[in-house]
Amino acid sequence: MKKSRFTEEQIVGILRESEAGVNNKEICRKYGISDGTFYKWRAKYGGMQVSDIKKMKGLEEENATLKRILGQKELEITAMKAVLEKKW
Repeated sequence: MKKSRFTEEQIVGILRESEAGVNNKEICRKYGISDGTFYKWRAKYGGMQVSDIKKMKGLEEENATLKRILGQKELEITAMKAVLEKKW
């Protein structure tokens, strides 16, 4: 996945600028982003603080780790079932 030019802290700052009353078109022109990017950021990060974003990132990493562990366990269970089904 392509890495963003902006950090989450910068994105929150840009969105705060918008909340302060600056026109969205001006913000997009100033930072060199498209309208679509701005509205995606607003949908994802709107109303969040920097601390909230850090918590969200931590939870996303934990969730990814748990999904990986679950996938490994499911593979082990499938392998054990295959071994148990064999006739000796």
